[in-house]
Amino acid sequence: MTYEIPVTQARAELADLINRVVYGGERVVVTRHGKPLVALVSAADLEELEAAEKPADEQVVSTVSGLRSVDSAPGEQGRFGIAAHHREPGVS
Repeated sequence: MTYEIPVTQARAELADLINRVVYGGERVVVTRHGKPLVALVSAADLEELEAAEKPADEQVVSTVSGLRSVDSAPGEQGRFGIAAHHREPGVS
């Protein structure tokens, strides 16, 4: 269950909000001018979010690492006005 509260009210009720998150299993979204600003979640929820994030990051790194450079077709750089050239790392 998610509970929304304005930041001004959250300041005054911080201890209660922490208890709701820790003991009540709630998630609290603190808002400013009606827009979400920050969320209070339990440490267990945070660990789950971070664990789910890690495989996605590893997949991106794996995909990018698997890319190879491809030479441009003849005349392509002139045709599109490309002035820069890619150099492999470590080559000057």
